[in-house]
Amino acid sequence: MCLLAIGHILGWYTHNLQFVYDFWKDKPVLANVVFGVPCGLVFWYATKYMMAGTGELWSVRFIAFSLSYLTFPLMTWYYLNESMFTTKTIICTILAFMIILTQVIMR
Repeated sequence: MCLLAIGHILGWYTHNLQFVYDFWKDKPVLANVVFGVPCGLVFWYATKYMMAGTGELWSVRFIAFSLSYLTFPLMTWYYLNESMFTTKTIICTILAFMIILTQVIMR
């Protein structure tokens, strides 16, 4: 799960640093090489280890999706000052936690 979180963090940087720093505004290729390649490798290994642990690709998918709702709001709040404390975001985050718990408890 740590690898999945790292992958989501790298993915956030790949796509969203253009909104944080002027340097990254017009450098999509550089951003994808610097962050995207390591991101892809981290997700590849995360999927491999999660499959070994759960035996189901659907479980891997749901856990990966849910972890994105933990990393994205935090990083967006930190870098862009967008509040994660809106009703919609709080409900989605709670649902993401419920998906993780369901996948972990009902293996």
